[in-house]
Amino acid sequence: MMATMVETGTGAVDALTAAAGADAVLTDAATRDFFAHDVYSTGRQPLAVLRPATVEQLARGVAAATGQGLAIVPRGGGMSYTGGYIYSDGDFVLVDTSALDAIIAINPVDMTVTVEAGCTWAKLHDTLKPMGLRCPSWGTLSGLRAAVGGGMSQNGTFWGARNGSVVDSALSFDVVLADGRIVSTGSDFFRPFGPDLTGLFAADTGAFGVKARVTLRLVREATAFAYGSFSLPDHAGLLGSMSEIAHEGLAAESFAFDPYLQSQRMKRDSLAKDAKSLLNMMKSQGSAWKALKEGAKVVTAGRSFLKDVPFSLHTIAEGRHQGAVDAEMAEIGKIIAAYGGTAIENSIPKILRANPFPPPNSMLGPDGERWVPVHGFLPHSRLVEAWERIEALYAENAEAMTRLDVNAGAMLAAVSRSACLIEPVFFWPDAMNPLHRAAVEPDHLKKLKGFPEGPEARALVAELRAGIIAIFRSLEATHLQIARTYPLKASLDPAAWDILSALKRAVDPKGLMNPGSLGLE
Repeated sequence: MMATMVETGTGAVDALTAAAGADAVLTDAATRDFFAHDVYSTGRQPLAVLRPATVEQLARGVAAATGQGLAIVPRGGGMSYTGGYIYSDGDFVLVDTSALDAIIAINPVDMTVTVEAGCTWAKLHDTLKPMGLRCPSWGTLSGLRAAVGGGMSQNGTFWGARNGSVVDSALSFDVVLADGRIVSTGSDFFRPFGPDLTGLFAADTGAFGVKARVTLRLVREATAFAYGSFSLPDHAGLLGSMSEIAHEGLAAESFAFDPYLQSQRMKRDSLAKDAKSLLNMMKSQGSAWKALKEGAKVVTAGRSFLKDVPFSLHTIAEGRHQGAVDAEMAEIGKIIAAYGGTAIENSIPKILRANPFPPPNSMLGPDGERWVPVHGFLPHSRLVEAWERIEALYAENAEAMTRLDVNAGAMLAAVSRSACLIEPVFFWPDAMNPLHRAAVEPDHLKKLKGFPEGPEARALVAELRAGIIAIFRSLEATHLQIARTYPLKASLDPAAWDILSALKRAVDPKGLMNPGSLGLE
């Protein structure tokens, strides 16, 4: 039986290589092992990794692989933690889009940009910045490695959250289907033209096809900014003030940390790095003197300003006129005061806006602990209940969490006038995997003591994550990065699920495109 499997695998890889070219097919053990891991999970090693340099090469390779009966599993930058490219049910080819990273066309008249799917958010941002342009929603904090195509498949939010998630910036896709056909989903300047085909392929976590090219909307970059950070006395004050700020549309970015997560933030990096980030930002805005002053403020504030802060909220107002954004920040301050909050040093939003795509060193804890989030989007009316139920879950498991050194924090972000993100995160002692060792900066990695395998702590984290997902489910939360983690089918109207299943059959009749993603087979 084993000999037959090897022979079958060899024949399939030969067919893949013949179609896509030897330079695009990787089969060495180290590469296959690396691509069996995401930030959180480990799956089966792919039979081969297809790394195409052209869209045509991608299409030929996909068609050849599925023609041999192999499943196709697409991967963007690999920064996900929900099993989007983790597969264990049989032989498969993983598609690594990292070599498809060209910025094809920038149209400042029609305000659009077209990129290949492997282009990172950081590369796109750095290319558009000198032109004074960006996308309305312009990436996640992991954008140094996270790819635009992955964002369109997994969905994501952070920068530009007031404008929606990243898929709201998309106009059209070119998608390679399971049989190798390349399908364009719509107009390159207006969405939608008829039923929203772009929307049907957005946030599919690779279940319907492999994103090859993406056309996105552009907007003018802001030229005036105001920054505010605030201490809130409790979760009710934090959530209430975030909701009020979102309702008024005052902040372009509004995000918060609980006490544990902000303490973790203060342990990382250095004041020198913070000051350097600000210097670079201010100099790029043409103010060397302002750069020096802001850098000095960061060093003077140090890392102690969050020491006794229960919850911290960080906001950025942006626009075209400094007087207008200063007025918006003043209004934010009034809302904070009404909820019992006070202003604190605003280093954090300045630093993050100066360096929007930092190295992904925070995918490990300060000593090398493993890290994984879980999240839910909730209407503002259910935020307090969700928070208190999650805290109750921790209280029920306090003894085990203390014994196994499992720690929990949370990030929150207002994403619209209707919804807010709650993202609990866990840290626990456990061994790193190859993705951590490849993604974390080498100098930072050397400083981490690391840990041996921690199966008992890992199991507790899995149990707690499942408990939080159940809480979110009972409150009708929605999710990004659905992949193999969040219960899409249970959350949809049965008739809506039937439509989704029919679409899957139409674009992937043999069920070979990322089987199991979204809960679809």
